[in-house]
Amino acid sequence: MGLEENVEDSGCQWTLCKHTFYDLSHVSPVVFMFMLKECYYYGNCKATVKFRALQEQLRLVLHNDPKPGPATFVVQCLYVSPVFDNQSQGFTHLIISAFRRFLKRSTSTTTEDSLDAKNSAAYLLVNIIRGQIKHDEMIVMKILETFGVKLTNVQKALCQNKEKDYLSWGMAKELIEQYTLELVKSQLYTIAVTLMEHFSISHYSQSFLLEMIKSNQFKAAEKWAAFMGKPMLSILIQEFINRNMLKDAYEVIKKNNLKQDFPDVYKRCKESSLKSLAEKGCWDVAEARTNNDRQLMEYLVYLAMEAGYMEKVDELCERHSLDKFLYIKVLETSIPQGRYLHLEELMIEEIIWVDEVEGLLDATCHIEDVKVIGLDCEWKPNYVKGSKANKVSIMQIASEKKAFIFDLIKLHREVPESLDNCLTRILLSPGILKLGYNFQCDMKQLAHSYEELKCFKNYKRLLDIQKVFKDPRGGLAKLAEKVLGAGLNKTRRNSDWEQRPLTPNQLEYAALDAVVLVHIFRQLPDQGDEWKSCIESHMETTKKYKKRPKK
Repeated sequence: MGLEENVEDSGCQWTLCKHTFYDLSHVSPVVFMFMLKECYYYGNCKATVKFRALQEQLRLVLHNDPKPGPATFVVQCLYVSPVFDNQSQGFTHLIISAFRRFLKRSTSTTTEDSLDAKNSAAYLLVNIIRGQIKHDEMIVMKILETFGVKLTNVQKALCQNKEKDYLSWGMAKELIEQYTLELVKSQLYTIAVTLMEHFSISHYSQSFLLEMIKSNQFKAAEKWAAFMGKPMLSILIQEFINRNMLKDAYEVIKKNNLKQDFPDVYKRCKESSLKSLAEKGCWDVAEARTNNDRQLMEYLVYLAMEAGYMEKVDELCERHSLDKFLYIKVLETSIPQGRYLHLEELMIEEIIWVDEVEGLLDATCHIEDVKVIGLDCEWKPNYVKGSKANKVSIMQIASEKKAFIFDLIKLHREVPESLDNCLTRILLSPGILKLGYNFQCDMKQLAHSYEELKCFKNYKRLLDIQKVFKDPRGGLAKLAEKVLGAGLNKTRRNSDWEQRPLTPNQLEYAALDAVVLVHIFRQLPDQGDEWKSCIESHMETTKKYKKRPKK
């Protein structure tokens, strides 16, 4: 097989020389590794790109008749790779991974070659354990998994004299067990467990499992528990439950067919998932995750009531024919009521819906007479991974007493020029201080949604409240609680903002997000005016639009 190949990626080129690799029966492992190093060093693209390209090329190279066979040839290369010092680990992983690809797609490896490779790999393993050849512990694990080294192969590597077979067997077992113990002491649990499983070392106890869990080595703990059997798996599952790692517990239960032993974990796992989604406001996703299970749907209704999201309660009960009396009773007796801000407390005179040109002009005139306004916008969530975000649906502009909610979709469709002119007057006005919470990200989303409008391409005098307080934890809701004494109810954040008309609760939510910015700003200390250094007056040009973080 000719291998004069040009691999191009990210402006990088290198060639695997045809005359060197064409006939591996006349190429020694030393020369092979040296040429591999030369191929790897050539070019200036990323290391991962080189690795993947060479990995595939080496898979093809191994067909070129190495003697005594590709498996043994690879082991011999592993003896050579430590001479490359700092690059040794990378070249070793490259050779092994390429050989694994070769095994998956080839039937040319003979039984004789496999046996020779096992014995050679065992001898390499012994030399690594004894420190005579320098390879890291991960290589030991890969050698075991790739070449299937058994204790009998280690035995042969230790002593070729048949009269000492019994002695060498004991020495082999002792060598492996001692090495495993050293790995455990070094907390290299994954590699240690691989050796225990591979060589059937089973004299470790429950304390070893708890030690791995305490060190957060959960994958190693699961692998070892599965090797030890059901009693140890049960202990692992219970530890996961105690740590509220319900998803991990359920995965172990499902994988090992232990559902009858832990009948309630699935329900608790699903409830935990629903609660997490509800807290993020992802109600549509949460509803889909119930899979029409009545008990889970009832729990979702409970979460909606707990959050004070009564229109969602009505919606779910009607759609799934649930009896609301039970939930009203539960609500009255056991659901704690959160302390949230309401528009009445902030003395808001009115919320004005703007979807006609006359209302747009009136709103603009009113806003131009105000010194400070709060800005926010909303769009319908898109739960399809990798898909584009939906178009921004509404934009909220609020003074201390009034909140205007602009129906961007309708105004853009019917009066795009008027919308562009009015919002340009507001956003570029040097006399209006515009308050936002990470609003530059919203501006990018607005510019992406309405590319032909000029108004979202720039702004003047935007003050990011998040930067002023320098504490993004909990978003705008927590900031309101800290400054104004009560938080914001964010349960409607991910509701359907494209439905018309919006519900009264949606309108209140949208208005509050803009109005509260003005009230938070009013609480800033006057002395020094440090906040003025946070004012921004330009729009960064970018082609990427990231998802807006939690407010």
